[in-house]
Amino acid sequence: MTRHPMSAADAAWLRMDTPTNLMVVTAAQWFDRPLDPARVAEVLQERMIDQFPRFSQRVVDDRGLWWEDVEDFDIHARIKRMTLPAPAGRAELEKAVGDQVSVPLPWGRPLWDLYLIDDYEGGGGAAVFRMHHAIADGFSLVRVLLSLTDDPDAEPVEIGPVSADHGSWTEWVGDAVSGAVRGAVSLVSHPLTVPKWMWGLATTTTMIDLAQVVVSDTAAVSKLLLLPADHDTVLKGPLGHEKQTAWTDPISFEAVKSASKASQATINDLLLASVAGALRTYLVRHGNAAVDVRAIVPFNLRPLDKPLPAELGNQFGLVYLTLPLRADTHEERLSQMTQRMTAIKNSAEGAVAYGILEVLGRAPAAVEKLAIKIFTAKGTGVMTNVPGPRSPVTLAGSRLLGTIGWGPTSGDLGLGVAIFSYAGEITVGFCVDKGLIPDVDSLRTDFMDELGRLLGE
Repeated sequence: MTRHPMSAADAAWLRMDTPTNLMVVTAAQWFDRPLDPARVAEVLQERMIDQFPRFSQRVVDDRGLWWEDVEDFDIHARIKRMTLPAPAGRAELEKAVGDQVSVPLPWGRPLWDLYLIDDYEGGGGAAVFRMHHAIADGFSLVRVLLSLTDDPDAEPVEIGPVSADHGSWTEWVGDAVSGAVRGAVSLVSHPLTVPKWMWGLATTTTMIDLAQVVVSDTAAVSKLLLLPADHDTVLKGPLGHEKQTAWTDPISFEAVKSASKASQATINDLLLASVAGALRTYLVRHGNAAVDVRAIVPFNLRPLDKPLPAELGNQFGLVYLTLPLRADTHEERLSQMTQRMTAIKNSAEGAVAYGILEVLGRAPAAVEKLAIKIFTAKGTGVMTNVPGPRSPVTLAGSRLLGTIGWGPTSGDLGLGVAIFSYAGEITVGFCVDKGLIPDVDSLRTDFMDELGRLLGE
């Protein structure tokens, strides 16, 4: 069987798996009606398997790590059915997603699964997609998943790069990063233009630029290496084997956009300030002092004006963002968040982090595990922000009503926060270690309370 060498960065993510923190990207979607497994299989075969062979390959450890073609690959074996207990609503789906986060993906077969759920919320449908981070970063996965959908109101378009409608799209995402390079995602059925920043911050356009920045910016290197461990709070500690997920009701994008403009902040500033307020409330409720904690923010390094490579892989960096929990009021937290975001927008930290990950992928496994432990100790959680389509889309004939997804929290991190924008609405989701943060519902409630204050509700 044909083998393909695994890149150092992909190998690093593969070896980061631990029993208490799997390096698996997990996404949940819900639809207006159940998905037809046969139609879903047809779409996945044409738009995912045939386009990106990694989804039909398995991992082989033979004097190095390899991707190996699965000659008898059967897509139907990767598409499974799941039944939720009554009443099969959001609480039951949240429980099912949380349970799946801790289920390993065996190396002996392709590292992904799709679960289809019928009769969700009384006649609808849902899906849970899981993919190992070794296949691709979360940013690339979003592009792959969106390529599976169709815009029912759009004319068919040819596959290939499309021109970006910079003005309207940038306005919609709130100009989250001034100066960020905008590009066009090449999708199978319809064009979707996105800003370069979907999983965090980015300011450079090519890997050559990034390499030059890494060499020259010793300050970024020093910050990443010398940054002390984050504060010891109830949000950090020994992890267990169980996870919990929860997400919010749909939040009006226009309401958040209006409030952010009135405060001279970005939409992302306002949402992250709300997360900071929720974490502050959680700490105080559990007897901790309100200390600032750091979020690890991933961001894309792959140019968006080009199609995804067939081998996919990982090209993203990380920055540390200090969340202003010490601030006493929601106005102060928003002001400080805006200042801190502005300060790191032109930082080279993300490119440096990518370079470090490449090095770790070539190092012995023991060295990599030690380094990951040191770097994750510098933060408290992982936070991502992904803008999606402005208009509703369909998958295999079923209309997508909403979606949320989390990248993995490596090392000893037990808190993941995800923000996803779709069709004029925002969903914010939490994925936490159940033993460390047993009351995830309170985090969701505290976030909505804090957001309501910032929206003037």
